[in-house]
Amino acid sequence: MNKKPIIACVAYRMNMSVNNQIAMGLLSAYIQAIINAGGIPLMVPLGLGSDAWPQIFEAADGIMLPGGGDIDPALYDKPIETELRGVDRERDEFEIWLVNESIAQKKPLLAICRGHQVLNTALGGTLWQDVTSQRPSQIIHDTRGKPSRSHLAHIAIIEPNSQLGRCLGEREVGVNSIHHQAIQRLGKGLRITAVSPDNSIEAIELADHPFAIGVQWHPEWLVQDSVVHRRLFASFVEAAAMK
Repeated sequence: MNKKPIIACVAYRMNMSVNNQIAMGLLSAYIQAIINAGGIPLMVPLGLGSDAWPQIFEAADGIMLPGGGDIDPALYDKPIETELRGVDRERDEFEIWLVNESIAQKKPLLAICRGHQVLNTALGGTLWQDVTSQRPSQIIHDTRGKPSRSHLAHIAIIEPNSQLGRCLGEREVGVNSIHHQAIQRLGKGLRITAVSPDNSIEAIELADHPFAIGVQWHPEWLVQDSVVHRRLFASFVEAAAMK
């Protein structure tokens, strides 16, 4: 890989402030995972306005959508059914635009946790707004009370005949689980490529695309100890380098 690909990573407003200024950024685990895979992460702030979006997209070789707050239910034609967390309509609209452009222009896309849900929403899918109350299970999917984000909450069963399956090279992987929303109805053109033991959707991908994968877990927190999860970032960055 001679030229390192530029990976546009959407920064987000964070729950902290200094002198009444809201922090905007990206947790370092995402950044380091991309660097270690051979890419150059480019953090893109919110607030630039839609007229700047095409220029940002053109400058990037790949797009990464990170985790974060909930998506506005109006964007998947649902009323508010439960308490929502950290809704940012500007971010929703920007990331949905990035998904649609990535699909139209065949640009590699890696969508993580919330990003996985954005990918589904952009293609007409819907979400469970709170899996604990709306889709009860013996598996705990929202483990934010655990001391470590690398805590393996359950396994994901991987579809071997899928792009994700070829990336990971495994039929089952241990995953962390730090989400309270999840895919309900699948978006148009997407296929399910991993499920948890309670049949929750853990990964999706788009057919006829060089690389458009969404995962519900947070692989960026697992790469340090897992070659399997490093393969996901390596495959993404490799696809971006070929764009």
